[in-house]
Amino acid sequence: MNGRKSVDQAAAELSAETQASVYHSTKVTHEKRTKLLFDQYKNPDQLRQWAGEVKQHVIDNLDSYLPAVEARMQQNGIKVHWAATASAACHTVLDILVARRAYRVVKTKTMVSEEIRLGRFLQHHGIESVETDLGEFIVQIDKDHPSHIVRPIIHKNRREIAQSFEREGLGAYNDDPKTITMRAREHLRHKYMEADVAITGANFVSAESGRIVLVTNEGNSRFCLAATRCHIALIGIEKIVPRDQDLPLFLNLLGRSATAQELTVYTEFIKGPRHEDQLDGSDEVHVIFVDNGRTDVLESDCTEILRCIRCGACLNVCPVYRQASGHAYRSVYPGPLGAVLSPLMMGKRLFFEKADLPKASSLCGACHEVCPVNIPIPDLLLRLRNRAHVRGVAMEGSPPMGAWSVLASQPLAWRTALSASRVLNRLPTDLLPIPALQAWEQSRALPEWRGGAFRKWLAERRRPS
Repeated sequence: MNGRKSVDQAAAELSAETQASVYHSTKVTHEKRTKLLFDQYKNPDQLRQWAGEVKQHVIDNLDSYLPAVEARMQQNGIKVHWAATASAACHTVLDILVARRAYRVVKTKTMVSEEIRLGRFLQHHGIESVETDLGEFIVQIDKDHPSHIVRPIIHKNRREIAQSFEREGLGAYNDDPKTITMRAREHLRHKYMEADVAITGANFVSAESGRIVLVTNEGNSRFCLAATRCHIALIGIEKIVPRDQDLPLFLNLLGRSATAQELTVYTEFIKGPRHEDQLDGSDEVHVIFVDNGRTDVLESDCTEILRCIRCGACLNVCPVYRQASGHAYRSVYPGPLGAVLSPLMMGKRLFFEKADLPKASSLCGACHEVCPVNIPIPDLLLRLRNRAHVRGVAMEGSPPMGAWSVLASQPLAWRTALSASRVLNRLPTDLLPIPALQAWEQSRALPEWRGGAFRKWLAERRRPS
């Protein structure tokens, strides 16, 4: 992903072209999302609150919902499997493929498969696994990693993509978006027809009906499922909603929050294997419910993050993500979502490996304001910062806060510091008294100091006229 570089370091090394691509794309999507929601709903915040309450209810009662979903799916003819770890999930997929003597797989975009590194695992075992989402396909041929949970190649421009297609023998250099799309479509349609098995994720699962809900904008999931006879769905254990009638709320919020659409172009409801009178569809449907650290999240004080419906709205609005892009987070899940979820899913023993990510936030609160399921992300970031502090995890590049604590809690010291602070405008960086402050300041552009006037203004207002 990004080695052990901090988010600050990765942002500093990001090319201006990539940074501009990420900033423009996220800004435009966020503005369209806001206009669409507030133009079409009188009180979109009420919808967010309702959706959050539904998801939190499921998370608080997963011990009841998971057995109920399993039973309903089995009634529908689906074979249900459980995977506690990434390795277990990968090996379950492999066992199904080996049993069917299947060596060619087409795969739709699924964050769980990225999370467990399924593509690399299958390749190692001689299985051809082809990504059929256009963005994921480009990431695959470039041996790259997604940098956004909805738009995997937000960090690339069309010239880079055209060069990749030329390198892979998909046509002479042509950076026209339509030409790129048509070339990918022509290449992938052969892969659909040759494949033995389709692998998908799931956006939602209804506990009431056992239906798997998939949403896409490219139609690739329909091609995958129509042309193959076996369907494997990798699903995080948190993806459940209680009833079918809950789905319109989530589908409307997901489309608007993810891509600023009223509804995604393709919405599929998959109940189970095809019936005898159906010409197309899978003869076998396997669902693998994946834990892979989610129960660790359930045991934490940050369970709200499991409400997430993977819309990417928090990434689009985050000022840190806009500057750093997704690879800076060293995780499949970037942005504010990843800053919370990634350290938690590492488990208690390995928490320190990504304990720095919650520091990659200005705590401006914008991620909470846009979240369609009302996750209080800034609160969760603070809880994780405190966890790192309690465990003594050192945050590289962070200045010591002991002096700040003294100033902030002693009125006299605070007033004295305000009076003396004007000198910082004239003090060169290399003369700052603490080395950690020097390193911290070198990677940030501090505004000109303008403090100290408020108390004088207030004192003058209090004087009797």
